[in-house]
Amino acid sequence: MTVSLTLDHITAHYGSTQVLEDLSLAIKAGELVSLLGSSGCGKTTTLRLVAGFLEPTSGTIQLGERDLTRLAAHKRDIGLVFQNYALFPHLSVRDNVAFGLKQRGLGGTERTAKANAMLERVGLSSFADRMPAALSGGQKQRVALARALVIEPPLLMFDEPLSNLDAKLRVDMRVEIRRLQRANGTTSLYVTHDQEEAFSISDRVAIMNAGRIMQLDRPEVLYQRPANSFVARFVGFENLIGMTVTARDGETVTAVTQAGATLKLSQSVFGAIPDRFVLAARPDGLAVSREGEGIPVTLGIRTYLGRAYQYQCTTPAGDYLGNGPLTELLDPGTAAVLTPVPEQCCILPSDA
Repeated sequence: MTVSLTLDHITAHYGSTQVLEDLSLAIKAGELVSLLGSSGCGKTTTLRLVAGFLEPTSGTIQLGERDLTRLAAHKRDIGLVFQNYALFPHLSVRDNVAFGLKQRGLGGTERTAKANAMLERVGLSSFADRMPAALSGGQKQRVALARALVIEPPLLMFDEPLSNLDAKLRVDMRVEIRRLQRANGTTSLYVTHDQEEAFSISDRVAIMNAGRIMQLDRPEVLYQRPANSFVARFVGFENLIGMTVTARDGETVTAVTQAGATLKLSQSVFGAIPDRFVLAARPDGLAVSREGEGIPVTLGIRTYLGRAYQYQCTTPAGDYLGNGPLTELLDPGTAAVLTPVPEQCCILPSDA
């Protein structure tokens, strides 16, 4: 049966150090949600709390109608896929997959049938009698995935499962994980530090920092409309330009930067613009040209990107990154302007 997972006002400590602060998270039945963030942000602690390896200082964890908060780990009936595979080296591939079924009291014939069926689903039928030492990293991860899925858990959790694989295998395996998760409809919690991995595999992503969820949303929303400066930087908005509105004329807003440069922005394009705000832009979102309306800059280091030239741009208020066309090569020291490209920019509140 497909069930939801709810973490309600979870706080957790390691000794006297607070790791999670009043964290709440609701995962819908059949949904795959990723926890994304750098080391120390609290994502692995969250997974360990749900798995039962740690207990929260306060708050509750609910899986469907079951309260997991103080329940022993072995009673939670959760499927786990680890970074290091955690296969039993003395057991064959088939016996590794069947291990959880044996723990649940299934007879030998039924165990073997279910293990063989799951190995076929992950494309490893011909490897059933091999030992783990004879497998590649990608094959080991498929065995670990099969072992977690075969017990038909109400919740499947992944702890950095692809970080030991090379780049091509990571892409192949994340497609395979998503395919199997969707086919089974298993509610899933996925932990990773890799933004591309999280965005490609998830229904929703929670970006974490310092034990808190900074934003939880669909990958498209996070990428295009970050809620605050932390998330904006995390998803590639390298330029954060503080601005103040000086005039409003219908949909057109006139605003000034801290260095005194003036921009005219359309609210029909950018959405509602408060009196004080941050213009967040990717390098693609600040077009470099020799002249025109925009933020005056002095060009610094130039980098060839294949599709454009990227320039380090100096202003009295700080440095920005902008992209210019391949058709016009500008030298360091050149006076230029940066013009916002709306589809690569967003408006953030100044206190975000």
